[in-house]
Amino acid sequence: MIILISVGGLSKTFTLHTQGGAEIGVFDDISLEVRAGECICLHGPSGAGKSTLLRSLYANYKPDAGHIIVQHGDESIDLVNAEPWEVVEVRRRTIGYVSQFLRVIPRVATIDIVTEPATTIGIPADEAHAKAKALLARLNIPKRLWSLAPATFSGGEQQRVNIARGFMVDYPVLLLDEPTASLDAANRQSVVELIKEAKARGAAIVGIFHDEEVREAVADRLFKVAQSSVRKSRRNITAVEPVA
Repeated sequence: MIILISVGGLSKTFTLHTQGGAEIGVFDDISLEVRAGECICLHGPSGAGKSTLLRSLYANYKPDAGHIIVQHGDESIDLVNAEPWEVVEVRRRTIGYVSQFLRVIPRVATIDIVTEPATTIGIPADEAHAKAKALLARLNIPKRLWSLAPATFSGGEQQRVNIARGFMVDYPVLLLDEPTASLDAANRQSVVELIKEAKARGAAIVGIFHDEEVREAVADRLFKVAQSSVRKSRRNITAVEPVA
């Protein structure tokens, strides 16, 4: 299978300048490969650095050392050293990211929030709207809400809008940060089905799934991230193991 993400020697530290320059050694010397059609679950206790690693893969955080090679069309791009315009293009066409929280421009209708990733890369508006409507219906967002801004929606409704937006484009790589955290059983199953369909078309997926049933349903491997503490030096142990 084609390797779509290759991580090597990745290290990340946060420096607390307001607390005497103390360092939080989040992870050190991480190596990871994710292949097409594979879902890897980042696994470990709260505070271990799972979300930091996921955000590093999306180039929201810049690691201190190492590389993150992403297959972007016919090119291999190292996101650690990529130019800003390259990161933007990778995000538009190659890497989709579903965060825990929906962050959007106020007063923009839900349907437009969901379609935006598709229209940005040139998908015709009518085609994008048709797919957005199908995703919103599948995720049980009532049609009466589609024309409204989601600021006043419930947490679960906002999360489902976020998921619909993240699955609008058939990204080769998907990063999922607890996509089912606020969902009931029926909507969790809808998300599981979307993830399985993405895997079937060849997407490489890295996710955080605290729900054990969801994790067992979608993950091919667990990537353990050990917990760090505030200190001057960095230390971390990671390992990959198959899902039981």
